[in-house]
Amino acid sequence: MAESIFNQPHFQDHDAAREYLESIRWANGVVCPHCGVIDKFYKLTGEAHRPGLYKCAECREQFTVTVGTVFDSSKIKLHIWLQACHLMSATKKGMSAKQLERMLGVSYKTAWFMMHRIREAMNIVPENTMGKGGGVVEVDETYWGNVGKQKPGARGGDHKMKIVSLVDRKTGEKRSFHLAEVTARTIKPLLRSHVSHHATLMTDEAKVYAKIGGRFIKHETVNHSAKEYVRGDVTTNTVEGSFALLKRGLTGTFHSVSEAHLQPYCTEFDFRWNYRIAPAMTTCSARR
Repeated sequence: MAESIFNQPHFQDHDAAREYLESIRWANGVVCPHCGVIDKFYKLTGEAHRPGLYKCAECREQFTVTVGTVFDSSKIKLHIWLQACHLMSATKKGMSAKQLERMLGVSYKTAWFMMHRIREAMNIVPENTMGKGGGVVEVDETYWGNVGKQKPGARGGDHKMKIVSLVDRKTGEKRSFHLAEVTARTIKPLLRSHVSHHATLMTDEAKVYAKIGGRFIKHETVNHSAKEYVRGDVTTNTVEGSFALLKRGLTGTFHSVSEAHLQPYCTEFDFRWNYRIAPAMTTCSARR
């Protein structure tokens, strides 16, 4: 029978968790987070200093492995932080703050605080553009929430929250953005910033994409209104499949997410999507 992952030392003890983080963040040598110098330090030992405290021999600043991370300036034990990181990273449809409260034995306020800090660390947007080298990027929008806020007799999803997602078919990378409205004015700068003009853009037949598709080397569409979903390799099924996972999580796990916090939740789902093959502790060394 396989042993529980939470039996590992870094999930059980604060000092073991600190040593675990040091082995990840400083795998190629201790780096001063203040000046960036490598391996010019000395440990501060003795009763007056807490374990894991270093001093830079160059800038003379003190630091620990948590400086510059989401764990910095927190009174929560480090192994509890790592448990929260693992649970949020490994739970496919997300985990509510109430569930984290029960599992970690912390208050609801603490669980909520930890989860939003971890979401902040999950906000890793690479500088590279998607679809480089002529790759395929699927783009689509979805609408969620604000049930009951539609005017009587009105149709459409204008009253709902808008989410636009981009998926690089080659790398599998996904980026989602909460927008106030889905128009050429809002979509155009988004695609310019994140998608290479050498990419092939794949969308549905929405007019908003037709207006900006000419910027890319190729723009293919599927006509959903005519019940066309696949034509050869032309499809948006990948990005639409990611929406199904997002909505199941928002509806089944979180139930209600406000406009103010929707982007961090989208970022959380993107993170799990992008790092689903990588180790679950990727967030540990992420900077705020």
